[in-house]
Parts: sequence; C-alpha cells; structure tokens
Amino acid sequence: MKKLLLLILILLAAFGTYWVFTKGIKEGKAIAKAEALVTNSHSASFNSGIDSLLNAYFLIKEALVNGDSISAKSACKSLIILADTNRLAELKKDSSGIYSSAIMQLGDVKANAESLLNQTDITEIRQDFRMIGESIYPLLKTIHYEGKTLYWQNCPMAFGDDKGANWISNTEEIINPYLGKNHPEFKSGMLHCGEVKDSINAKK
Repeated sequence: MKKLLLLILILLAAFGTYWVFTKGIKEGKAIAKAEALVTNSHSASFNSGIDSLLNAYFLIKEALVNGDSISAKSACKSLIILADTNRLAELKKDSSGIYSSAIMQLGDVKANAESLLNQTDITEIRQDFRMIGESIYPLLKTIHYEGKTLYWQNCPMAFGDDKGANWISNTEEIINPYLGKNHPEFKSGMLHCGEVKDSINAKK
C-alpha cells in the first residue's frame, strides 16, 4: 500500500513538473512572437517618411532617364531634406540593434546626394545617383521595409562595356536611368537594357 501511494506521488510530481515546463515554453514562444511583431512593425508615419524618401529618389531616376540634370538636382534637394535621421528615431526601441546601421546607411544616402548637387557633368550625376541607390538598397533591407514591392535592377554597361550599375525601381519594367532616352551614342536604343537582380518585398 505504501509503495502504491509512493508511486502515485511520484507520478503526480512528474506530471506537475512536465506541465510547468511545457507551460513555460508556450509562454516563452508567445512572448518571443509578440516581441518579433513589435520589432518588425513600423508606425504609419515611419512608413510614410520612407515612402517620401523613395519618391524623391524615383524623381531623380525619372529625370536621368530623360537626361534632365536640372530636374534631377531639384529632386535631389528634396531627398536631402527627407534623409533626416530623426525619421529613424522609432528604431531605437528595436531589440535587434538595427538603429545604428540604419543611421549610417541614411547618412551615406545624404552624403552622396549632396555630392550629386555639386556635379555639372551628367555622367558624374549618374555616378552619384548610383551611390545613392547603393545606400538606400541595404537601408530598406535593414529596416524591414513595409511598402510596395520594389526591384533592384542592373545595367551591365551603364558606364561602358564592363562598368555596370544598379538602381531601385518601383516597377518591374526596365527603364534605364544610366543610358536613358537621349544617349549620345545609342539614343533611346538602350532604354530597356538591364535585368532585375532582386526584389524588395514588404516585411510585415
């Protein structure tokens, strides 16, 4: 009788330990899931700020497609204003530590945009545009961009036969900002030269 009672007590203790253990795991997963949602979900104002930055970038791209350096610089001035690090302030609460990386990338965007304003040759303007894109692309990856699908595109001969360059597009169609509609050699013949290398999808 004592042995049976002891066995029952042991089984009850084992069951209790198992229940507490599994409950703890479930609660831990629930907390981790909640934290992940907080980390990867931005406010409407944050997303609007990033979209405004991108719209200025796309205006530069469109101007370069048309070979219009004046319009490219005008849009670039807007981009510099929009590349305000205060827009990233809410990332400070992110537990993954992406804030410092995003700040550096946005700083590079602004530095290259300021360089573009100082250029007089459209080829040099396009080179700085290339560098702006090379900074925005990783920024979007870092902050877990939540907007519409974007496309990372490449022209293998943007600055010569073996000097390719990338850019971000809001359409899958290739409209080349480096060779454009009015190229001195190709005219508009290379407007659609290039390919999609990657897509940037919303991380919600």
